[in-house]
Amino acid sequence: VQLVESGGGLVQPGGSLRLSCAASGFTFSSYRMSWYRQAPGKERELVAAITSAGGSINYVDSVKGRFTISRDNVKTTVYLQMNSLKPEDTAVYYCNAWRGGRSYWGQGTQVTVSS
Repeated sequence: VQLVESGGGLVQPGGSLRLSCAASGFTFSSYRMSWYRQAPGKERELVAAITSAGGSINYVDSVKGRFTISRDNVKTTVYLQMNSLKPEDTAVYYCNAWRGGRSYWGQGTQVTVSS
């Protein structure tokens, strides 16, 4: 099983980034996919989640209206489009796959929002 995140980096406040998570080694279309983040000194938090067929999507309140999660079950990739970024969005962002108690994690990608 592999989850490989990409797309992180340094961006100014108000800017945008698009994270990608390429998955392999499991039946991607059967798993709920999520993005989590962890800032220094803080617990890991759920940012956004999308069900296996994309029929249900949830966001943490702090990113509603700014972030969009999507998935491509053919490309076995999940995305997180992040707009209007704020310094408080700075964190390591992790991709997660979950189904029936099985949970897989990526290695994380750093997002830094700073002027």
